[in-house]
Amino acid sequence: MLITGRELWTWRKWARGLAKLHNLPEREIDWLLQSISHLDRLTLRLESIGDNESIELAMSLDRLSALWIDRVEQHQPVQYLIGKTFWRDFELVVSPAVLIPRPETESAIDIALAHSSRAQQQGIWVDLGTGSGAIAIGLAKTLPTAEIYAVDCSAAALEIAQINANRLNVSDRIRFSQGSWWSPLIQLQGKVAGMLSNPPYIPSEEVLRLQPEVCKHEPHLALDGGVDGLEAIRILVDTAPTYLQAGGIWLVEMMAGQGAIVAELLAQQGSYIDIEIIDDLAGLDRFAFARLRG
Repeated sequence: MLITGRELWTWRKWARGLAKLHNLPEREIDWLLQSISHLDRLTLRLESIGDNESIELAMSLDRLSALWIDRVEQHQPVQYLIGKTFWRDFELVVSPAVLIPRPETESAIDIALAHSSRAQQQGIWVDLGTGSGAIAIGLAKTLPTAEIYAVDCSAAALEIAQINANRLNVSDRIRFSQGSWWSPLIQLQGKVAGMLSNPPYIPSEEVLRLQPEVCKHEPHLALDGGVDGLEAIRILVDTAPTYLQAGGIWLVEMMAGQGAIVAELLAQQGSYIDIEIIDDLAGLDRFAFARLRG
């Protein structure tokens, strides 16, 4: 539908008032507007459209208002409202079936690239617990000659991941499988150059204390890491040596504060060398890296 610039700025002022009242970031309003129009962030920030100019929206202002009220009152993540999110340099479809990919996870791709040899970059890479497919797609785009496998136990999550791979033209580069961690990949034993995973790592009791946007709407399957948050990470520590080739990369995202424990788990397992805890951009321990002993 067509609206005027005056109607747009009036709506945006109303939405910003609600955001301020409920302590929500105002940038989410512009994400919502960008998702239903051809407006860019700078135009919205500068309010550079005249009052009488026409703007085409993909929905009515009444429907847009209902979505924003749902965001405010029900704590619905704006990414689920618009059905997509931006990650690295591409856009991903998301739904309540998958965890919303976080900016800090983007660094996993860069770490894998920086720590791998040219030969490894042309080998087999695995994304365990792929969710929206973010890591697998990031690998496919960054390592154009690698063979990528992506696994998730959720059929609904895999459906979203495959939609994303198709939209981003990498579906021919990624093989998706349903199952628990390595279970669908028996044929890859001893052949994997690199394993990446963003597993559930939040202790069960803490999941219920997360902000309502996360606790009420994002899948607990992708959040709940058991009593101490390390249940899935222990599985990955113990099982990966069967699948990694000598020197193969083990890279997992974890919760800030878990670094020392995860490093000890890797050391105690006995199959890993070059164990390293890598901070995120905020200076928090976020990734655990290791190689399979030769």
